[in-house]
Amino acid sequence: MTYSAGNAMQAYNTVSVRSRVEGASPHRLISLLLDGALEKIAVAKGSIQRNELPGKTQAIGRAISIVEGLRMSLDHTVKNDLIDNLDELYSYMERRLLLANLKSDEKVLDEVSYLLREIQEAWNAIGSEAAPQGPLAGVE
Repeated sequence: MTYSAGNAMQAYNTVSVRSRVEGASPHRLISLLLDGALEKIAVAKGSIQRNELPGKTQAIGRAISIVEGLRMSLDHTVKNDLIDNLDELYSYMERRLLLANLKSDEKVLDEVSYLLREIQEAWNAIGSEAAPQGPLAGVE
């Protein structure tokens, strides 16, 4: 039985993602989504630099899907400015990613990456402040 390097890597990544997602707290799941979006944007930027249009399109499409997932994860039953602002920000990022895809614009990808890292930094700070105390400290 033989395996191609690409198929083996894809299988490894699928198992790796599943193992990180299974049993993860809701907070950790959002962290994983933010990581995934940033990773896909980095892949898209590299694809633009190498003039690999199919790779760029696929990576940006996945980044848009992840940002949409983040947007859909917002609890819209809670009415406050933070939820509304995040909803608008995620919508803005989706539009910017579409523009980056159309124009192969690395600067737009950098802008969206910056915005996602700002959210990620705040999200991670919330997680460290809300971490359980005692024997479960540090376990997600």
